Amino acid sequence: MTMPEPSAPRPGRTGRRTAFALALLAIVVCGVGLTLRTAAAHADEHPAGALAALLALGCAGAAVLRGRHRLRGAFGATAGWLGDRAAPAPEAVPPVDYTAMDAAEFERAIAELCVRDGCTDVRVVGGAGDLGADVLATAPDGRRLVVQCKRYLPDHKVGSQDLQRFGGTCFTIHGAHIAALVTTSDFTGPALEYAARSGILCLDARALDAWTDGGAAPPWRQVGGGAE
Repeated sequence: MTMPEPSAPRPGRTGRRTAFALALLAIVVCGVGLTLRTAAAHADEHPAGALAALLALGCAGAAVLRGRHRLRGAFGATAGWLGDRAAPAPEAVPPVDYTAMDAAEFERAIAELCVRDGCTDVRVVGGAGDLGADVLATAPDGRRLVVQCKRYLPDHKVGSQDLQRFGGTCFTIHGAHIAALVTTSDFTGPALEYAARSGILCLDARALDAWTDGGAAPPWRQVGGGAE
């Protein structure tokens, strides 16, 4: 059997309890002060009165403790009520799973990243006869961006032949100022060496995730030569 969850205290009821506790404390403090003054003034003349005053002081102390406990409970209830409603937990944003996309969806996703980060004239041109270019765009600094997208599984790395085919067209055919090859996998060592010699920017799966999440600069800000 499922037990219903206790309802949160209402703000009005909590406010009345807090005001009552404060008033009780004020009365008790005033009474304690008066009792102490009376006991000190008549201790020699009326011992019995002094004893009665001490007993009253003890009762007042107990009342103070009860009042502090009630006040603490009232403030705790108020803080709990505000905390439950004023600061709801943010919803988690699921990461983008590029490997679940097909090739066309992956190209569109990269184009959307370019648009999000300020590129203009963004076009998806991948397909038969694309001559190595999947996404064309103009970076915010005016340079021409040419991107090739390789949606590979993690165990299928981008090899040097992929980079060589892209390098043979990205600058001479497409007039790239910035050439980038983006993959959901990784690059072989020879592929990275060719890219470094040719001036091609390589973004593997981790670099792509960082760009997507905003943890890394977009490709055109990783390559010098422009002024944003």
